[in-house]
Amino acid sequence: MKRRVAFVLLMALSACAPVSQGDVPSRTAIAETTLPPMKSFAARAPQNYRTPNNHLAEDFIELLFEMESGRQLPVLTRFEGPITLRLTGRPAPTLNVDLRGLLNRLRTEAGITITPTQDKNASITIDSVSRSAIQRVLPQAACFVAPNVSSLSEFRSARRTPKTNWAGLKTRSKLAIILPNDASPQEVRDCLHEELAQALGPLNDLYRLPNSVFNDDNVHTVLTNFDMLVLRATYAPELASGMSREMVAARLPAVLARINPRGKAPGPARNTYTPQAFISAIQTALGPGASYASRRTAADEALRIATRSGWTDNRRGFAHYARGRVLQATNSAAAQQEFRTADRFYARSAQTRLHRAFVATQLGAYALSIGETTKARNIVTPHIERARIAQNAALLATLQLLRAETLSAEGRFTQANALRLDSLGWARYGFGADWAVETKVKEISALAERTPPV
Repeated sequence: MKRRVAFVLLMALSACAPVSQGDVPSRTAIAETTLPPMKSFAARAPQNYRTPNNHLAEDFIELLFEMESGRQLPVLTRFEGPITLRLTGRPAPTLNVDLRGLLNRLRTEAGITITPTQDKNASITIDSVSRSAIQRVLPQAACFVAPNVSSLSEFRSARRTPKTNWAGLKTRSKLAIILPNDASPQEVRDCLHEELAQALGPLNDLYRLPNSVFNDDNVHTVLTNFDMLVLRATYAPELASGMSREMVAARLPAVLARINPRGKAPGPARNTYTPQAFISAIQTALGPGASYASRRTAADEALRIATRSGWTDNRRGFAHYARGRVLQATNSAAAQQEFRTADRFYARSAQTRLHRAFVATQLGAYALSIGETTKARNIVTPHIERARIAQNAALLATLQLLRAETLSAEGRFTQANALRLDSLGWARYGFGADWAVETKVKEISALAERTPPV
């Protein structure tokens, strides 16, 4: 069973404060108007980051032959022959459109054709159920994929039996993807991308990957060019289910040379090992259920591990980001220092531009809240297009709303209102229900209404 735990990277930017709409002519009175139609993204253009094949080979072996727990998998498993897919349950209204787009990308970018069907014996069944139904079975899971079953009820009966043990597979023939049908459209789509990719190939996540959904930092939410390369390699004709780690490693260089000729030049040596203690600390710091004291201790430990390991990559940046997120509740100045440090590490690589966009929401919100509107605008504006390219509607709407508040503060009400109106369509996709959209708008409006400290 492989599950996606939802780290909420876009938590409330401020305490929810009463907002007086009548005093601010630039702000849309959401409660008194009809929200604009939901926006959706066009087909994602492939991103052209060069992935060195020596790095890709290392990542491939760990992704396909290990579980997140560190448990080794004895053989490569994948689907052999035609792959079919059916939908059951009560799919979210946006699921079909997002599924068609994903299946097209898998066909054109990864060379994997998946045929929709109504056959009960489909290779992959997507069972759309309520979030509460999922959490009654797996309390911390947003969604998950499991082998040898076709529904949540079947998984519930077979859980903790050899039937649903990934390590016992020799090949893949039947899998269930359990998705929520009452989450925001973006959360449903994000789950679809990650769980369908896991159903087809990797069962592991690696924190060192800067440009992949196979990373539990949840920064990337739709499949990237790296992910498509991994999936294309998984279904290369030179490989087959049942091959050992050593057999795959021997054939992989020729496979990668064929499918990724741009990666011929080797990448530099890197520190690839991520200890389980770091993973556990991050999960405690940002995941649900832990007390503030436990989260603070875990965030401190994650940063100690990152520093002691000598990391300068996205893992170091994420450790600072996580600590900043925890400190926000008690020490905003210290939190801002952590966010600025995270941004410095992320700025070292073109592949962590999206990470910087998440940091920008925190830095920009703080600058707005203390009256530094020009600084806030300069922080958030460069990242708006990056969020659009990454197809993260929640992030895009948040950045747009922050920029709109800075424009309002400068008296540029026409521009601010136009930007705010555009953001609402994205917010409906990213945050879902009208009340969630309204709450986000009020949170960000409240930032601009705070009295700067003396």
